[in-house]
Amino acid sequence: MIREMTGQDGPRILEIYKMGLETRNATFETEVPSWADWGAKHLSHSRFVFVENEKLLGWIALSPVSARKVYSGVAEVSVYVNTDVHGKGIGSNLMEKIVLSSEEKGIWTLYSSIFPENEATLRLHEKFGFRIIGRREKIAKLDGRWRDTILLERRSKVIGIE
Repeated sequence: MIREMTGQDGPRILEIYKMGLETRNATFETEVPSWADWGAKHLSHSRFVFVENEKLLGWIALSPVSARKVYSGVAEVSVYVNTDVHGKGIGSNLMEKIVLSSEEKGIWTLYSSIFPENEATLRLHEKFGFRIIGRREKIAKLDGRWRDTILLERRSKVIGIE
């Protein structure tokens, strides 16, 4: 079941985020933020969790890509799933929900930056109409090693861009 995220979900969301950090293929971040910091970095709408048997197994949320008003319809997607249940369709369910919600909220472009080694997440994004728009070579270091990221975007087919 997918439902809107609540403040009570915070500890579990951060726990799943930590699982992603530990893979070293989800983000350049190395520390789990406070729940307040996490909340401040994400849009207040389009925050969802996947729950099965009363256990939160994954989450998805959007972050603004810029504070400039002209980019208000562009948002970055973050999707994290409990590492014990990868490959069960949870990411697909969450992505389907965020695409619909983002369009309802006037988002015309969804954006992601993914490590090339994170093949499952790349496939998930491509499944939902994201296309590769570039590669940032050696954009930052993680654990002392330069890493690349693949840039992807999805343009809404509902919100007209002319």
